[in-house]
Amino acid sequence: MAEQIKQKIDLNRVTHSVRAAQAVLQYGVGAMVDFPDQTLVTAAPEYWSGYSKIYDDRFAKALGVDWFALPTNIAYSRFPEWYFCPKCRTFQPLKDWIAQYKAKAHPKLLESDPHMVQHMQCPKCKQDLVVARIVTVCENGHLNDFPWIKWVHAKAKKPICAHPELKFKTGASATEGLEGLSVSCACGASTTLKGAFDKDAFEKADADGDMSIFRCEGGHPFRHSREGCGCYPRTVQRGASSVYFPIVYSSLVIPPYADQLNAKIESSKAFEDCVTIINDEDDEDDKLAIIKKRFSKWAEKISLEIGASISDVEKNLTRKWLEHTSGEIDVTSVQYRIEEYLALSGEAESPTQSLGDFLRESIDIKEYGIPHVKSVSLIEKVRVVNALIGFSRLSPVMNKEDKGFVSIKEPKTRWYPAYEVRGEGIFIEFNQEEIDSWITSHPSINERVQRIAENYRKSFIGQNHPRTITPKFIMLHTLSHLLISQLSFECGYSIASLSERLYCSEAADGKNMAGIFIYTASGDSEGTLGGLVRQGRPDTLPQIFKKAIKNAKVCSNDPVCIMSRGQGRDSLNLAACYACGLLPETCCEERNGFLDRGVIVGTYDEPQIGFWKELL
Repeated sequence: MAEQIKQKIDLNRVTHSVRAAQAVLQYGVGAMVDFPDQTLVTAAPEYWSGYSKIYDDRFAKALGVDWFALPTNIAYSRFPEWYFCPKCRTFQPLKDWIAQYKAKAHPKLLESDPHMVQHMQCPKCKQDLVVARIVTVCENGHLNDFPWIKWVHAKAKKPICAHPELKFKTGASATEGLEGLSVSCACGASTTLKGAFDKDAFEKADADGDMSIFRCEGGHPFRHSREGCGCYPRTVQRGASSVYFPIVYSSLVIPPYADQLNAKIESSKAFEDCVTIINDEDDEDDKLAIIKKRFSKWAEKISLEIGASISDVEKNLTRKWLEHTSGEIDVTSVQYRIEEYLALSGEAESPTQSLGDFLRESIDIKEYGIPHVKSVSLIEKVRVVNALIGFSRLSPVMNKEDKGFVSIKEPKTRWYPAYEVRGEGIFIEFNQEEIDSWITSHPSINERVQRIAENYRKSFIGQNHPRTITPKFIMLHTLSHLLISQLSFECGYSIASLSERLYCSEAADGKNMAGIFIYTASGDSEGTLGGLVRQGRPDTLPQIFKKAIKNAKVCSNDPVCIMSRGQGRDSLNLAACYACGLLPETCCEERNGFLDRGVIVGTYDEPQIGFWKELL
C-alpha cells in the first residue's frame, strides 16, 4: 500500500488480506476494499511484489499475453482520500491528516508508523478516522473523491477560499436523509448533500454557477494516474455495486496443453530461466530472434532437468514459442470453444489425455437410456484458469472494444492476474437432429424465444452486442440450471460450487455443437474427491435427469412464473425465477438470463412443446 507512488508500506497480513479468487473477482484491480480501519483500492499488477505464475498457452495466446499470475503479495493504493473525525468533525484529505500526525505524534510512533497507516486516528482527539461514504465515478471508468470543497462553495454561492477547512456533520435523526448530512467551511460556506445523487447533479451545479468545475477529473487511483475526461461524473455510495464491474474470462486447460510433460516443463527451473531471458526483451522480433538462436540449447537443458527426450521437449517448446496466432481472439467466441468441445466429447483424442490436468472417461450411451442424449463423458480431472482483464464502472461491458472498458495493466505487461482451480465434471452431448425436429414441429417455441430475443435487443448490453438467441440455446441453458440444482442435492457439493459451460452453435458458425459441461471448481491442487463424476454414471444420472425435469414441472410461484412474458434482468427470462430456474450468479455464464421452463416441460396451454415432456 502506498501513500505516494514511490512509497510502499507493509500492511498487517492478518487484517489486510483477501483470498486469491477475491483478488481476481470482486476485489480485483481497481476495486475498493473495506478493511477494518481503512478503505483501499487494489493497485495495478505492476505494483504487486509477489505472485506465482500460471501457464495456459492456449488461453494466453488468445489474450495476447505470455502467462497468468496468482497474487501472493498484492499492493493497494489509498483511496478515498477524504476522512473525518467523528468527535471534532474535522473533514480533510489524508495528506492534511498525515501532516498533523507528523507534527504531533511521538517520535517512537513516527519511527514505526511514519505515514499513519497502522493508526488512522485524529491526532488531537485520538478518535479513529472515518472514511468518506461517497465517491464519484464516470462512464469512462474513472474514480475520484467527491468534490467536497467545490460542492460546499458552489452551493453556498461563494468563491473557493484560499485555505478551506471543512467540517462534516450528521443530523440527529436518520429520517433527515441527505439533508441531514451537512458540510461547512471555516469561511462561512455551508450546504447539505441534498441533490448530490441526482443523475445531473454536477451539470446543474455548473449551470447554476455559470462555470465548468465539476467535470470528471479522470482519476485512476489503482495506477496513480489521471487522464483527460470531459464528461460529468455520478455520485455513488462507496460500496455500491455499480462502482466496479470486473471482466473475468475463463478457459479449460485441454490436451495437449494439459499433458504431464507440459506441466513438468513449466515447473522446471530451466524453463523459468528461459522465460526470464525472453521477457528481458521488449521487442517481439528480438524475442523471436533469441528463441531461435538458443532453442536447441534450451531444449537440451530442460530435458536434462525433467528427464524427458529432447524431441518431445522441442515439440512442446515449438508450440509455446514458435506457433503464433494471427492475433488476440475472443475467448467467448464459438471458434475458441470448438477446441474444448472436441476434447470434452472425445472427438480430439490425445495419447496423453489421461495424464496431467485432463482425464476423460467415455461411457456407452446405451447404458443410460436418456432420450435425446448423444453421449456422456465423465471428466475426472480438469483445470480451469480464470483471468481478470479489465473492469468498467456504472455499466457492465463485455470486452475491450466497449466504451468504458479499463485495462488493468499496461500494454508492456505480459500477464494478467488469475487463479486456477482443479475439479471434475460431466459433459453431456445432445442429438442435434432431434433438437431440429422439435423446433420445426412447434412454431410456438420460436414465438417464446423471439420474445426473449426482443427483450435482449432492447437491453443496454443487447444494443451494443447483438446476438442470435435460438431455441436450442434456451433449452440447453435452462436444462443446465435444472441439472445443477438437482446435482447439488446428490453429489455433496453446494450449489454455488458448481458451474456451467455451454456449447451451442450451428454448422454455419464452424461446427454444430449442442452440449453442456457441468463442473465443480472447488477442489485442491489434486482435484476433487469424485462426488460429481460419480453422479454421472449410468446407475445414477438417469434418475437425476428425470428428477430435474419433474421438479421443473411446478414452481412455487406458478401460475405467475409459468405465464410470465418477461422477468429477471432486462426481462430476459420467461418461466424462470429464483424458486425454480435461477442459480447463484457464480454458477451461470449468462448472469441468470435466457431461461425458460416452458421449452423444457411445456406450458399450461401447450404442454406438448416441452422438449423433455416424455420424462414427465
